[in-house]
Amino acid sequence: MPRHRTGKIKTEHHLLEGAQDYLEVLENWDVVKSIIPGRISRQNKGRGNKGLFLKYQTRSGYKLLYKFGTSVQEIFVVCSDYAEFERLFQETFDH
Repeated sequence: MPRHRTGKIKTEHHLLEGAQDYLEVLENWDVVKSIIPGRISRQNKGRGNKGLFLKYQTRSGYKLLYKFGTSVQEIFVVCSDYAEFERLFQETFDH
């Protein structure tokens, strides 16, 4: 898949089913500068929680995991304010 950018989302990999909806929410936040969906992997475990999860802080933002069935996709977010991003994420996606 060729790389291209639509708004703040830079697509280098395919997206798991349902991920686009979550990315569109993130894209609307002023604190988010860029969203880069990463690789998709499969888990051998049974189906776990579905949704978007905050994994850890990176040098430029956060690594998130989007889980759907037995598949997991990494999503990297570049943000301008770590604390504000975490607050918005917890208010919006807290499971």
